[in-house]
Amino acid sequence: MPSNTPGTATASEKNAAPPLPEPLRVPVADSHTHLDMQSGTVEEGLAKAASVGVTTVVQVGCDLAGSRWAAETAAAYDSVHATVALHPNEAPRIVHGDPGGTSQPPRAGGGWSRQGAREPGGDAALDEALAEIDRLAALPQVKGVGETGLDYFRTGPEGKEAQERSFRAHIEIAKRHGKALVIHDRDAHADVLRVLKEEGAPERTVFHCYSGDAAMAEICARAGYFMSFAGNVTFKNAQHLRDALAVAPPELVLVETDAPFLTPAPYRGRPNAPYLVPVTVRAMAAVRGTDEDTLATALAANTARAFGYPQA
Repeated sequence: MPSNTPGTATASEKNAAPPLPEPLRVPVADSHTHLDMQSGTVEEGLAKAASVGVTTVVQVGCDLAGSRWAAETAAAYDSVHATVALHPNEAPRIVHGDPGGTSQPPRAGGGWSRQGAREPGGDAALDEALAEIDRLAALPQVKGVGETGLDYFRTGPEGKEAQERSFRAHIEIAKRHGKALVIHDRDAHADVLRVLKEEGAPERTVFHCYSGDAAMAEICARAGYFMSFAGNVTFKNAQHLRDALAVAPPELVLVETDAPFLTPAPYRGRPNAPYLVPVTVRAMAAVRGTDEDTLATALAANTARAFGYPQA
């Protein structure tokens, strides 16, 4: 039912899934999604995405439970590839403990954790968790290690040491297993680039939900890092992302949803899912001044190359 006041939306309308976009003529992959955080079944989500030309998804793990689920789901569905990791905000929670809920102290990683309350485990608990990520990373359906990196938006000074130690360990795991590295970088550009340089980045490194500016895009391009753009590239206040997209080499550009987060305009604030990739692809094509089919062809090839799977 329409809202009574013109120009406003009811709560139910704001929470409603956006409509199906016009299908892409050239199929693409969603390079970063969280099916386990979305409504509906995996089968429904994959079918809806395929109906609009999103025929492959990369399911990303953020903690041990999510990484196990990603690996299991990728083993069950040919169109799903997995990555496994401890999210940057997860490492401080493991080391310093987590009171649960959303009111976590800065040292505990901040934000929301689905793991619930936990006692401090110290470095030994982090080492144990990293060993499990190492085991999962060896599985053939696991194509990447991530999302890992640094997040200074939600983690305070007391959590930075655990974050960086975890990040360095994930880099080593990715290199040893020959898997892609998927980076979460929030308010930490300089330190992420520093650690990559110090450790030596894996051959295939992906900046998920790229958040830097054009100057950083040129640094990433020189290093051969992939840059994956999400729905926030469509936001009014994201001109720096559009500037970065405009200068990024076409062979290093990916597209993602990060669903259920970062729903592209004009649906910002509503639930995101892989089927909305075409909305972002069309916005990206406009920024780059290219046609939709040319961009989609590059995106599909780039994602397959980044994660090391055969292109359909």
